[in-house]
Amino acid sequence: MPMKLGPGEPAAGPWQVVAVTEVLRRLGPLPRIVAVDGRGAGGKTTVAGVLTAAVERSAVVHTDDVAWHHSFFDWADLLIDGILAPLRRGEPVRYRPPGWIAKGRPGAIEIPAGLDLVVVEGVGAGRRELAGYLDALVWVQSDFAEAERRGIERDGGDQATIDFWHEWMAEEIPFLSGQRPWERADVIVAGTPELTYDRASELVVAERCGSARVTAAAERRMAAPAPSE
Repeated sequence: MPMKLGPGEPAAGPWQVVAVTEVLRRLGPLPRIVAVDGRGAGGKTTVAGVLTAAVERSAVVHTDDVAWHHSFFDWADLLIDGILAPLRRGEPVRYRPPGWIAKGRPGAIEIPAGLDLVVVEGVGAGRRELAGYLDALVWVQSDFAEAERRGIERDGGDQATIDFWHEWMAEEIPFLSGQRPWERADVIVAGTPELTYDRASELVVAERCGSARVTAAAERRMAAPAPSE
């Protein structure tokens, strides 16, 4: 049965099972910074984990950590200034986002310098403002209703969780409809796949997007300003 997608999102496909090593090859040579974007509870964290597990010197940055007690989506500058720009300069990262400081959350987001792969994972990870700092973008396409079911179940399943989910979706839907990151994706992965595959070493990948476009990486390079030094 075809996935029922979120507003404005075209169906990708046809789908095929692809080794994660081949997916990484399609995303370009090492080292690289890759965004894994998709709808809430759509499978982004799982995809990010599979990618980084295949590269020894790698790390994942969760946008939820950057945005914690700050804003659902007004965090692009925090991610750039605190994490992406230092990584592009070849520097290690030790970053305490504003919400961590305000709420007394211990620790920091830490990333060593010189990794072969850094995956930025979260809703909005492929937003236009970050394009000049990213080498590739993965869009995780998921069934809209299944992602909602997963998210509510994952976060507790009570009425407070349901209310928060609806509050989140009231911002996520227009945000993604405006950003349309699937149009800039280098690879589209199924977050709620029906095909059988090895979840440790394979992903279910679309052979092509649902709409014609130029090569996504080239499009981003043409549109994005160069990162500031």
